[in-house]
Order: sequence, then C-alpha cells, then structure tokens
Amino acid sequence: MQIIQPAVAGTLESSDLMVRITPPDRPDGAMEVVVTSTVMAQFGDAIREVVSSTLQDLGVHAGHVLVEDKGALDFTIRARVQAACLRGSGAPDAIDWARL
Repeated sequence: MQIIQPAVAGTLESSDLMVRITPPDRPDGAMEVVVTSTVMAQFGDAIREVVSSTLQDLGVHAGHVLVEDKGALDFTIRARVQAACLRGSGAPDAIDWARL
C-alpha cells in the first residue's frame, strides 16, 4: 500500500491514541516511525512492535508515522494504524480485511 496523502485516526483521549501518517518526502522512500506515550517506559517497545507489524502487514514501506499514545491497548493501536493507512492511501479497497 502506498501512502499518497496525509491522514489521521484516533483521539488524544485516555486509553486511545492518535496516528498521523504522511507520504514520504524523500526520493528513497524511507519509513520513519515516531512514538510518544504516557506509558513509554513500560510499553514503548511493545507499542513500536504493534505499529511496525501492522505497517508490514499492510505493505506500507514508505512514509512518516507519528503515534501519540495515551495508554491504548494493542487492538486499538492496530485499528488506528489500519484506519490511518486506509485514509492515507486514498483507496477505500486498499486493505484486504480478510487477510488481516
């Protein structure tokens, strides 16, 4: 999946997170993931792993992802990343939901 436009999913409410995704701004198409969290010391590595595996499952290899976590659970993180990617791809049928 290719990210072609900026997109946002989620809120900054307690037990949620906000995911912002933008297309790559460099020709090499690198992936950059930045995570901030109120529980970074305890769960930072786990949050990064869920975000990275979700991006990999969706086939997103280039872009900028900013995650602002307020204590969300894994399934919420995955859903927010999927929603942001779907919105950023500009293609409503870009995700193979049955495969996920």
